[in-house]
Amino acid sequence: MDANYGYAGITIAAGLVAAILTYVVYCWLQRKAEKTETLIDDIILLATGKPLIVSILAVTIYIALTAFVIGPDAMHWTIGEISITGYQIINSVFIIIASWIVSSFSYNVITTYGRWLASKTQTEADDQLLPMLEVISRYLIWFVAFLLILSEFSIDITPMLAGAGIGAIALALAAQEIIGNFLGGAILTVDKPFRIGDRIKYDTFFGDVISIGPRSTRIKTLDFQIVTIPNSKLTSNVIVNYAMPDIRMKVRIPFSVAYGSNIRRVKTILLELANEAAAKTPWVVLDPAPSVYFLEFGESSLNGQLILYTNNYDFTWDVQDYLNTRIDDRFREEGIEIPFRQVDVHMRSGGHQDV
Repeated sequence: MDANYGYAGITIAAGLVAAILTYVVYCWLQRKAEKTETLIDDIILLATGKPLIVSILAVTIYIALTAFVIGPDAMHWTIGEISITGYQIINSVFIIIASWIVSSFSYNVITTYGRWLASKTQTEADDQLLPMLEVISRYLIWFVAFLLILSEFSIDITPMLAGAGIGAIALALAAQEIIGNFLGGAILTVDKPFRIGDRIKYDTFFGDVISIGPRSTRIKTLDFQIVTIPNSKLTSNVIVNYAMPDIRMKVRIPFSVAYGSNIRRVKTILLELANEAAAKTPWVVLDPAPSVYFLEFGESSLNGQLILYTNNYDFTWDVQDYLNTRIDDRFREEGIEIPFRQVDVHMRSGGHQDV
């Protein structure tokens, strides 16, 4: 027995030496990994370094106990109604070590690459979702490890799984709207129908996006009011984005002239005014080129539209104001009448016959 204790001590000492050497190699590899451009080697080392050292110590202690001190058949204890063997204990230790490696690896991948990807986007949703994903990835792995350890000791985990399932269903039903908004935020982050700073229209709301959160999106209207919209609403309804594919905006200037006006001359004047606006203002662009369309014979006027483009959707009203003012000036100079709606009433006079 004394010899066995000696051999066991030598085995444990060898394990300590191996653990120290592993730690030295681990530190050397870390320094090398810091000099590389990729981050995956750093993540792998962080995930496997310390668990590997603990594994070496656990294996050497297990070998020392089973080979030299206590036989495998003797490594059996009974605590109440629970029977525990050394194999169950060592298997549980390996489950813990494996869970440690997987949890650390997944956490570091999400932290390192997730934050790098989040820094490339302008939305805040991914930045706020990352901490949640980090916590979920870590605790989910450890929960599975806990179930495996219980199963290793022949403890029935069916009631626990059933309870967890019922609890998850109840939680999902209670937080259905919140979960829907979080999923909507994830969809907005991936699909990117708009970005911070874009001008959008949703339902009756029209304004600039100032934040995209995990639960809601906020827009600032042109009246400088903040409107908070749940993300689930944005992903299930039609949204107009005025900033995509670019910030140019088509401006429609309707016009009406009296019957008898020279419509060709009217179209020429309007095109001249569009070119004048492009030359004298910073808002109007000539690509695409302005165009004029005579569209209909109205009840009391000839109606059409001048179509031109502004280089930024912020200036649509400025363009309309400038063009409407110049159209009024030129039509007055050219003697072109801008009609107003009027109704002519004709009264018929007739004789009166006495009965």
